[in-house]
Amino acid sequence: MEETAKPASESRTIMTQLIFPLDTNHHDTMFGGKLMEYMDKVAAISAMRHARMQAVTASTDSLDFLAPIQIGEVIEVEAFVTWTNRSSMEIYVSVNSENLYSGVRKTTVTAFFTFVAQDDNGKPAAVPAVIPETEEEKELHASAPERHILRSKRKQDRQRG
Repeated sequence: MEETAKPASESRTIMTQLIFPLDTNHHDTMFGGKLMEYMDKVAAISAMRHARMQAVTASTDSLDFLAPIQIGEVIEVEAFVTWTNRSSMEIYVSVNSENLYSGVRKTTVTAFFTFVAQDDNGKPAAVPAVIPETEEEKELHASAPERHILRSKRKQDRQRG
């Protein structure tokens, strides 16, 4: 049974981390894979908050590394559900870094994750629609169906070849 639509703000999730030497590579910048782990976790929490059931990662796309993250900087990994289909949810994830001494903040990574809600038997389950409220949420919600079509086409192409 599908619930009524929920505001995107109900799924908003933020994780804050201080970047230590063990989080970095030989360039003293954060490992991309470690950052992707954080992004996937925050996206999963966002998806489960929206669906109020278990959810699994179905795809990640448009993962764009815009700037390096340095040792000693703080990152905020933020996610919210932008759009839903029957059982799938598109989640926008952004990462901002901050130099605690200068106060300079910058967007370092953005991505779209797709999660599928699952019932207790591991089968896809219906999820509520999303109500976008902020300008950012409205823009991402409006452009989501086009991204969904591109993801579906990409998946079909890979299954054929």
